Amino acid sequence: MTAPDPERAPGFEAALFTDLYELTMLRAYHAEGLTARAAFSLYVRDLPPERNFLIAAGLEDVLDYLERLAFSAEALEHLRSLPQFDDAFVNWLARLRFTGDVHAIPEGTPVFAGEPLLEVEAPIAEAQLVETYLLNQITFQTLIASKGARVVAVAGGKPVIDFGTRRTHGTDAALKAARALFLAGFEATSNVEAGRLYDIPVMGTMAHSYVQAHDDELDAFREFSRLYPGSVLLVDTYDTEQGVRHAIRVAGERRDSFTLGAVRLDSGDLLAHAVRARELLDEAGLQDISIVASGGLDEHRIAELECAGAPINSYAVGTRVGTSADTPLLESVYKLVAYRGTGRSKRSEGKATLPGRKQVFRRAVMPGGEFEGDVIAAADESLEGEPLLQPVMLGGRRLQRARPLLRAVRSRTAAEIARLPVRLRALEPASPPYPVTLSERLSALGERRA
Repeated sequence: MTAPDPERAPGFEAALFTDLYELTMLRAYHAEGLTARAAFSLYVRDLPPERNFLIAAGLEDVLDYLERLAFSAEALEHLRSLPQFDDAFVNWLARLRFTGDVHAIPEGTPVFAGEPLLEVEAPIAEAQLVETYLLNQITFQTLIASKGARVVAVAGGKPVIDFGTRRTHGTDAALKAARALFLAGFEATSNVEAGRLYDIPVMGTMAHSYVQAHDDELDAFREFSRLYPGSVLLVDTYDTEQGVRHAIRVAGERRDSFTLGAVRLDSGDLLAHAVRARELLDEAGLQDISIVASGGLDEHRIAELECAGAPINSYAVGTRVGTSADTPLLESVYKLVAYRGTGRSKRSEGKATLPGRKQVFRRAVMPGGEFEGDVIAAADESLEGEPLLQPVMLGGRRLQRARPLLRAVRSRTAAEIARLPVRLRALEPASPPYPVTLSERLSALGERRA
């Protein structure tokens, strides 16, 4: 399914979604006649302490953006109004399109610090201009997919649902988070537009306001169940135990026309409430009725509930996952590594880079077996292991015309995570961490530039 881009709203100018200094550098390149091909590498400098691995995400949005990159008449008119730009430069921008090549690690692949998630090779102005957008999309979606993978890992195979839309940082973030979380293994999202755009199952229950709008909770449950057989009833608006009893009563009253789907717990001591709800449901002969938990959940709270044996059948998570509350940033960078066929590097203290395009080789203990380590090498080296960076765009055009099906990417993600060493899939920092080394050639280059 081809997903429309949510950013193609009236008034949004993708070419202007860039930092001012990208455009001032473009004008300088143009004035100086610097037009040769350059290579830029996008990677994360260091893993956050709370992450043992990341999940690459955001590539599809990047490729869509690159293919249609152009300055509209409105965008050009706006640039003419800024003091930094003259007519000659703006007229040149009117003809600018992305004509370069992109090599990238496929979405859903576990990645580590220093490993290029993607590399861009294009005339320097084209490669420079896209920095802001590429970092914005890859960084956020990789961050959220990585958080989601941790939640799925501790849920013990139980379904996890994205309820985070209302507190993510903007509409685009909510949509991209829903996609990233589904990629990471979530079962569904509450966001109807994300469901439409990305063909993700949508799920929802009811809010406390619906219950409060009725004279009493029992009437609310009766009316809702009349419209929606198999409802998930939210039972903690007033008294949680009484709410469960009301749900059971409605299920008994309308046994021929209504089957209670689940009860949802959203506040208080979720473990104690889940235990009591399970007792009440079982006593009523409703052993098949599920318990859904929500309310401030993240991987740590879910791990606690699972460790305690909470009789919870599925989890709905929102704020803390959709914002990656414990680690809300990645130190991602997009750095020039070659120009005019010559490797380029910087020596800034704590921010040094290695020259030239790269490749990452991933070794496994046996074909299809557990991953045992990665080597970052020069792009033209051939080493043991699977090369992760793949060509995805040549001459400004995708090599794969249709977007990969998100469900297929999701399945691949699960398979790739399952091949990581067990210690990496735990919540605590892995000891030892996953080994990522430099090839002998890159190590030598780094020593010569030290």
